[in-house]
Amino acid sequence: MDLTRSAALWFAPLVVPLCLYVCYTDLSEMRIRNHAVVALFAVFAVVGLIALPMDVYLWRYVHLVVMLLVGILLNAGGVMGAGDAKFMAAAAPLVAVPDLRLLLALFTANLLAAFVAHRIARGTGLRRLAPDWKSWTSGSKFPMGLALGGTLALYLLLAIFLGS
Repeated sequence: MDLTRSAALWFAPLVVPLCLYVCYTDLSEMRIRNHAVVALFAVFAVVGLIALPMDVYLWRYVHLVVMLLVGILLNAGGVMGAGDAKFMAAAAPLVAVPDLRLLLALFTANLLAAFVAHRIARGTGLRRLAPDWKSWTSGSKFPMGLALGGTLALYLLLAIFLGS
C-alpha cells in the first residue's frame, strides 16, 4: 500500500467513527448527512497537514475535485444519491492514487457483501432489531453509504497494518 502506516494512524481514529456514522445514517434514514461529509473533509484538511508531506497534501485536493465531478455525473445519471457523491468526494483525498486498484477491489467486495447482508436482514427477522430504518422499505434503493463508509474505514485500517 502506498498510504503510509503513519498517515493511516493519524486519520483512522477520526475517520473510522465518521464512516460508521455514515453507515448508520444511510441505513436508518437513507441519507448521508452533510455535517458528516463536512467533518470528513475537515479531518483531511487539518490532520492532513500533519500526516502528509506538503506536496502530497496539496495534490490530494485534486482527488476531491475529480471525484466530485464524477459524483455529480453519477448522481445526474441516477446511479447514486447526492450524499453518496459528496461522501465519495470528501473521502477521495484520504486515498493514495497507487492504492486505487486495491481500493476498487475492496469497494467491490464490500459493496457485494453489504448488499447481500442488507437484503438478507431486510427479508428476515433481523429487521426487527431496527424496525424503523427507512432502508428496509426503500424498494430497490440501496444505502450506498454502508459500502462507501465501510470501504474507507477498511482501507485506513488495512493501511495501519500494510502501509508503507
